[in-house]
Amino acid sequence: MTDADTVLIAGTASHVGKSTLAAGLCRLLARRGVSVAPYKAQNMSNNARVALAPDGEWGEIGVSQHVQARAAETVPTTDANPVLLKPRGGGESQVIVDGEAVANAPASAYYDEHWDDARAAAVAAHERLAADHDVIVAEGAGSIAEINLRDRDLANVECARFADARILIAVDIERGGAFASLYGTLELLPDDLRERVAGAVITKFRGDPEILEPGIAEIEERTGVPVVGVVPHDDPGLPAEDSLSLPDAAATGGESRSDDVGGDEGVLGADDGVPEEETVRVGVPRLPRISNFTDLEPLAREPGVRVVYLPLDAALDEVDAVVLPGSKNTVDDLLALREAGFDEVLRAFEGPVVGVCGGYQLLGERLVDAGVEGVGDRETVPGVGLLPIETEFSAEKRVERVTCAVDGVGPIAGAEGRATGYEIHAGRTRLLDEEKGEPPLATEPLGAASVATERVLGTYLHGLFETETVRDAFVETAFASAGRTRPDAAIGDRSPYERAADLVADHVDLAAVGLDEYGT
Repeated sequence: MTDADTVLIAGTASHVGKSTLAAGLCRLLARRGVSVAPYKAQNMSNNARVALAPDGEWGEIGVSQHVQARAAETVPTTDANPVLLKPRGGGESQVIVDGEAVANAPASAYYDEHWDDARAAAVAAHERLAADHDVIVAEGAGSIAEINLRDRDLANVECARFADARILIAVDIERGGAFASLYGTLELLPDDLRERVAGAVITKFRGDPEILEPGIAEIEERTGVPVVGVVPHDDPGLPAEDSLSLPDAAATGGESRSDDVGGDEGVLGADDGVPEEETVRVGVPRLPRISNFTDLEPLAREPGVRVVYLPLDAALDEVDAVVLPGSKNTVDDLLALREAGFDEVLRAFEGPVVGVCGGYQLLGERLVDAGVEGVGDRETVPGVGLLPIETEFSAEKRVERVTCAVDGVGPIAGAEGRATGYEIHAGRTRLLDEEKGEPPLATEPLGAASVATERVLGTYLHGLFETETVRDAFVETAFASAGRTRPDAAIGDRSPYERAADLVADHVDLAAVGLDEYGT
């Protein structure tokens, strides 16, 4: 038992809106003056952010808990996500406990060798949060009713028990079968968890809520669990958690600017009302082991900017700029990119190119000690060759919050001031003495070890496009390169946190889950 009230937002499946509900509830309570903190006992994601660990050092947490901490108006710490699993290929995940990488392990080894320690860390983190806050908004993972994982489900079953949590179940009606999914989930829950379920929320609904009333009445009669909210399909613009949120690769490779993509879910940013002939397209190769793709989302929110995730065999004729995102395994992604011929296509591309973290590393001349990063005993792997750098890998990993001076050259020409972000990477990158190809204009345009030429920028700074001056400069460069005029910026748009809070406030009955004492 703890003094803080814990509400566990669980789900019938992955990607049903748990993260949005959690962020919205965090902001709603924060703006009511409640001391609230987000929490996810165990997360699996390659989208990570940097946060303070219990020992005062920097550590890694999943992006959703970082977002939820900002929504809660509190400092992000690793207590918000004490156990993070980052898939790295080959059936293995990097195991991160209290922000620090402790092992690379397949699922069987994780459960056999690390799960007890992970659970202990999760319990201790929750206790620290409960001592400092009035409410903890916990987020589950995947489905709460995975019966094959019931005895080791840290994010759902164990969390509900050790946190003494009330459970709110999110069910996505957009996928169809929402009532059956909710009924089956409730039937499969252990008895003690079934008693903790305070209600269910139907998410992503389009249309007239009255249509749902007969179904809601019957499901409530059959289960005794109230449906406490019907949330409309409205994306508030929060960063996505996992690759399920990426546009379908099949949908992004073939459209041209002349196509009607106003309703195309395969292109991010296509709903801003800007005519397609007045837009620019930022192409993003869909690396097999892509990570931290949320770096691109601030660009997609810019009027007239389309972010298009491309298969590796795609041409670049229909894009105006390219951003290479992070990778959980740079070497193997580089080999996949080369096998598809994308390296040659990229070298022939004449627009601005930005590589972030792993994307920066593969733009160099070579990767050294590549067996440490990849699979096998490879020593040196040639890079794409667009930047005069080499990266040497080792087991050491850099995890740190970073603020750096901005030198506005190349793809970010005109940017100035300072940028804040974070670094999460293995490998050390150095400028080569023998300059090959286009010489650098600057060797630290955006943080230590970054390099820029006239058209190519490489940096380890995740979150770079969240800094307005950097984002603005890159967007200006993309429009100039395409020979188009940039449309006027949107004015007065509410923050994603406030929009998520409004969704919860307007469509979820918090009194039904025991939070009525925290104001209206």
